[in-house]
Amino acid sequence: MPQHLSCIEKTSGPDPRASVIWLHGLGADGNDFASLVPQLDLRGCPSIRFVFPNAPRIPVTVNGGYVMPAWYDVLGADLQRREDEAGIRQSALAIEALVQREVERGIASAKIILAGFSQGCAMVLHTGLRHPQQLAGIIALSGYLPLADSLAAERHGANQHTPIFMGHGSADPMVGIDRAEASRDALARLGYAVQWHAYPMPHSVHPQEIADIGDFLRSVIGERQA
Repeated sequence: MPQHLSCIEKTSGPDPRASVIWLHGLGADGNDFASLVPQLDLRGCPSIRFVFPNAPRIPVTVNGGYVMPAWYDVLGADLQRREDEAGIRQSALAIEALVQREVERGIASAKIILAGFSQGCAMVLHTGLRHPQQLAGIIALSGYLPLADSLAAERHGANQHTPIFMGHGSADPMVGIDRAEASRDALARLGYAVQWHAYPMPHSVHPQEIADIGDFLRSVIGERQA
């Protein structure tokens, strides 16, 4: 059974007809991006429910076993040489359950966006590209593609053409931009529609990035897409 995740929810208006499930990074919680919602230009979009789940608290190896919110364990500074495959797959089940909950609340799968920052970015790329129903889009911020070697065999055709927004800081000391560029290129080789954006920032969010995310949301769930 997937772990039930507690969530913070915000809506842009009454009677939501689209959902954004937004995953935070290592050591943060669902509040981390909730304050960003009022900053997004959502003109022309239907009412959106924003869901900000809280990751489970687990010991994180790279931080000396300190217990903190994490979608999966980080086994070393090299994020991809040794990966916590079991943890990634367990969190993916929990995210799938959140998507299913939105469907049960009346949101069509094709009106659901998965968004994530850092570890959350890794999780939405992993989960979204394997999801068996079409999603509206994937927003991948300051992260990378985990378990990259398994994607070609495990991906689902339902999201082969789903738009992917990738944003990354050129001065990111946590997840180097070269790692994100390698993920972008791996996705492109598999035929995914990646919209790449680099910003002059560290491991954070840039004002222009917020504007670009608003543009992306309008493009994938704006009323003209209905």
